[in-house]
Amino acid sequence: MADLPFLRIRDLCRFYGRGGHTVRALDGVTLDVQRGEFLALVGASGSGKTTLLSLLAGLDTATSGTVEVDGTLLGSLSRKELARYRAQKAGMVFQSFNLLGHYSAVQNVETALYFTGTPRSERRRRAEEVLAQVGLIDRDSHLPAHLSGGEQQRVAVARAVVKEPEILFADEPTGNLDLENATQIVELLSRLNKGGLTIVMVTHNVVLARRYAHRSVRMHYGRLAEPAEPAERGEGAVGGAER
Repeated sequence: MADLPFLRIRDLCRFYGRGGHTVRALDGVTLDVQRGEFLALVGASGSGKTTLLSLLAGLDTATSGTVEVDGTLLGSLSRKELARYRAQKAGMVFQSFNLLGHYSAVQNVETALYFTGTPRSERRRRAEEVLAQVGLIDRDSHLPAHLSGGEQQRVAVARAVVKEPEILFADEPTGNLDLENATQIVELLSRLNKGGLTIVMVTHNVVLARRYAHRSVRMHYGRLAEPAEPAERGEGAVGGAER
């Protein structure tokens, strides 16, 4: 029997009540993601991409349907178990970096290890190791305000992967960056994926998705707009910021 998908999504819905109306933010999504895959979720603002990512990361609760990660149904987990899932198995990268302004780069990376039981000395060693991998070891003592946007996002990526997650969720990771920095961030994600990390990335940038992801899925009004197709993956520069 073939191996089950690492990420298995079935008839997933997320509805909100707003002004007496029901908003179908996510409306019956069924999708599989294989272990080691780099999947891009593309579509316009309001298409449901971020809602889907939040459900996959255990940050929100579905109205109906299921999300199964490596054989575990997220809907069956308690709050404590979901927190453990986010702390140990899933990494998150956001468009707005979400770094702590009064912490240095290395301290920001270390925060991902606070709730994993990692000893203090080991936290620092691992944080410095990952910062070196993303090319920022010489900036480890700098505060976010003293880093460029691209450098801040690389710190955010380092924070997400320092705990060695099995899957990385990236929500518009280049949305606040110019062309050069956007290219560097997506190339960094691509290298991490080639090392075995499963990645699901939300993006407005179709060119970016085609060049770096294994597969691209377009969303439209909470649904999958078309069958997922292999991306035209390459190693060139990507388009501009995803505004």
